[in-house]
Amino acid sequence: MKANWRTAWQGPEIVIYRDEVIVDRIDAHQIERVVFVYHGSGDSPGDLLYAIVEAGDEALIFPDFTGFAGRVNFERHAFWAERGSVFWVSDRHASLPARLRRGRGFLRAGGPQYARVPRADLSALIGGWPLEGPQTWEQRKWRRIENSRPFSNSAPGQLRA
Repeated sequence: MKANWRTAWQGPEIVIYRDEVIVDRIDAHQIERVVFVYHGSGDSPGDLLYAIVEAGDEALIFPDFTGFAGRVNFERHAFWAERGSVFWVSDRHASLPARLRRGRGFLRAGGPQYARVPRADLSALIGGWPLEGPQTWEQRKWRRIENSRPFSNSAPGQLRA
């Protein structure tokens, strides 16, 4: 039987559940950076594949099925906007070590599994990714709308036909 994962805010903490049993928790005020990895254009919540949350000396990896990108991110826009710690990167430029990915069939690598790893293990890797941000989902949406308008000024250096 497949495990049921979810995340939720409980006061200042983000709590991670597996089959309704608490497996981990993190103090939200210790979070220094959140990196959302998306597929395609990243225009819809369904495009989000996983999040990497950096806090102190650790990094937590939240796959899409944990609900971190939905519940935790979308419920507290003001919190994330104030912190300016949310970044974005396309899955074309972001890959995790094989030990952190789960399999999806015979010899095929899938997305990541939930994990808490030393931050140093991912720092160099993430440092090479072309991060977009900091910007919340709402800020990202409005920038996308602005960029889609003819003669937009929001993306200097880009010519429009």
